Amino acid sequence: MKPQRLLPLIVATSLFIENMDSTAISTSLPQIAAELGTEPVSLKLALTTYMLALAVFIPVSGWVADKVGARRTFVGAIAVFLLGSLGCAASVGLGTLVAGRFVQGIGGAMMVPVGRLVLLRTIDKAELVRALSWLTVPAMLGPMLGPVLGGAITTYTHWRFIFLINLPMGALGMWLAWRHIPELRQAVKPLDTRGFMYSACGLALAMFGLSAVGRGLVPVPVIGACVLLGVLLLAAYVRHANTHPHPLLRLDLFKVPTFRAGVLGGSLFRIGVGATPFLLPLMLQLGFGLNPLQSGLVTFTSTAGAMVMKTVAPRILHYFGFRPVLVWNGLVAALAMCVFGLFRADTPYWLMVGVLLASGFLRSLQFTSINAIAYADIDQQHMSQASSLAAMAQQVALALGVTIGGYALSVAGAITGRPGDDPLNFTFAFISVGVISALSTWEMRKLRADAGAEMAGHAQAGQEVAEPKVEARPQA
Repeated sequence: MKPQRLLPLIVATSLFIENMDSTAISTSLPQIAAELGTEPVSLKLALTTYMLALAVFIPVSGWVADKVGARRTFVGAIAVFLLGSLGCAASVGLGTLVAGRFVQGIGGAMMVPVGRLVLLRTIDKAELVRALSWLTVPAMLGPMLGPVLGGAITTYTHWRFIFLINLPMGALGMWLAWRHIPELRQAVKPLDTRGFMYSACGLALAMFGLSAVGRGLVPVPVIGACVLLGVLLLAAYVRHANTHPHPLLRLDLFKVPTFRAGVLGGSLFRIGVGATPFLLPLMLQLGFGLNPLQSGLVTFTSTAGAMVMKTVAPRILHYFGFRPVLVWNGLVAALAMCVFGLFRADTPYWLMVGVLLASGFLRSLQFTSINAIAYADIDQQHMSQASSLAAMAQQVALALGVTIGGYALSVAGAITGRPGDDPLNFTFAFISVGVISALSTWEMRKLRADAGAEMAGHAQAGQEVAEPKVEARPQA
């Protein structure tokens, strides 16, 4: 099999087990909460903790891969993820579940970004969109099967088995990776330890404080102190990065317009996407009275639409180009998120399934475009830094989506005076995150008309697409 197909399929095993866990857990939140003695909305801490661990440790993933080797890092990361899965399966309370998810996050922080880095360094840019499609088609099986399997497992057996079903796939991924992934290495500068501490502690404190808002689990003064200290540490990192010769995350990469659009604009879009797997199962089960299996059978259709799109996304981008797709498709995809909030218990299943199918189709096209355009003008020298920074921003956005979705649900309940499972509260929450996602198109509008031409297949033979250069920093 050709490398542009084999390597994405191998990397996709890591995406499969990661997405399988996340979507299966979302479907089973009410049952997990009941057994652990907490509210379903409070379990957003288990979701955001995983994303938080990703955001904290992703920045060092590129450095570790360059230092240790991509193959060893990738295989070891899968092993850590599976260890965290065993911890989640054995959890006896919210605290132990959160701890297990954090260990999973450490593995995931090295797993997916390093796999993506292998593709970015071994596949030509002209083939990258197609390779990313090969990567995400099998990876979509995770979120496609997750709601159904999670619902079936929770309905007929026990939710703990959700964390065990990915062990065989993880073991297969480790074996394939050890055989076929090249041991890519590059010369590395000393690790920016101070920058890592600033970014890790800042993100951890800020995201923990935001995720605890409105839950009554943590005193309000403590929440405020965490958010304030986290913001100050992140500001300290920005100042540090602007003076350090080899910062952990090179913020000057945002000077590249395509990277800025893919990361900043893409993060706004991902906030709505991050909230949907949290809000939709809660609405279907708590608001409409569906059981986990019925809920999973409804929500998995969104991923089915996404899988269909992955096969045609390269042709759509070739025909229209990146900028029109990112702007207009982004607006329609955000509108579809708002429509979720209009569902009611008596809405025909065929209508809900149709909307979810179309939404998955649109969302998948947007993700393919965002993931590709971010690297359109990044040269190989800065690919590791760009991959780490983009992956960190992605996880922060997804975590913010869960946090904002839960907070909007709580605010709606306080305003309307209705119970938390009232459909009207979900209407407010879905519209809130949908509007945030729509704001992403403001950044996309700033792109050049020919942005990403080489990746879209518009560059003429023998013609090089200019790459904006990131200035080298002076040596200390």
